Amino acid sequence: MQRFDDHDELTETEASGGVKNQGMRYVLAISLALAVIAMSVMWIVPSLSR
Repeated sequence: MQRFDDHDELTETEASGGVKNQGMRYVLAISLALAVIAMSVMWIVPSLSR
């Protein structure tokens, strides 16, 4: 960290705490897949029952 008179400057690692989570990518991918499956079931099941 560099200190100046009116502000501090942090590097990217210092600002993020050195942790880069990849878990959110999996949560978004799984939830998108589940949404597509649910919408497909809602569309296919009624059309089969006609």
